[in-house]
Amino acid sequence: MIQVMVVATSPVVRAGLSAVVTTNPRLTVVGSASDLDVLTREVGQLQPDVVLVDLSGNLQQSVWEKLLVIQEDQYPLAMIVIVEDLDSIDLETALRSGIRGILPSTSTESEIVAAVEAIASGLLVLHPNAVELLSIREKVVTNPVKSLTPREIEVLVMLGSGLGNKAIAKRLHISEHTVKFHLSSIFQKLSVSSRTEAVALGIRLGLIML
Repeated sequence: MIQVMVVATSPVVRAGLSAVVTTNPRLTVVGSASDLDVLTREVGQLQPDVVLVDLSGNLQQSVWEKLLVIQEDQYPLAMIVIVEDLDSIDLETALRSGIRGILPSTSTESEIVAAVEAIASGLLVLHPNAVELLSIREKVVTNPVKSLTPREIEVLVMLGSGLGNKAIAKRLHISEHTVKFHLSSIFQKLSVSSRTEAVALGIRLGLIML
């Protein structure tokens, strides 16, 4: 059973998302919150597998900063956000904030349920329109997959899950300095210059599954 926590300012939206989640017998709602401050207070006790957050009309920079703080202070959270306008998303900031799924508010019930299940399995879920927004410089990379070490691929996959350097270091039992070293090597081998580009190319190469 996948345990889900729903976060939305509107009581109606909270009730609606909770109803959507419970249409699948494999999912259960363990709690809900009206804002990120309530999420911070209750998530440690509820320990959900996935946190479903409605950010419609609330995409200020402070939101991403709060999500990042929650991600660092709590145990690693698998968070999926629903937004009104994908064009307004700063994907690099979102992924750095620990977001592992981004869906538009027009998503169907089945799309939301499928995304929750996928994220609970450790996958990164981006709506096709969001993937198109990733600005990737088209570069010729000679056998990039073969050039990456198993450890570098492991770090890249965790990067795709939205984990920050601190969380990756903890998962792999290595120092943050070593994580930075691996990231630098990954960027060089894939000929990219940012975490977002690395994740997007990893998806294209089949290293990170949507």
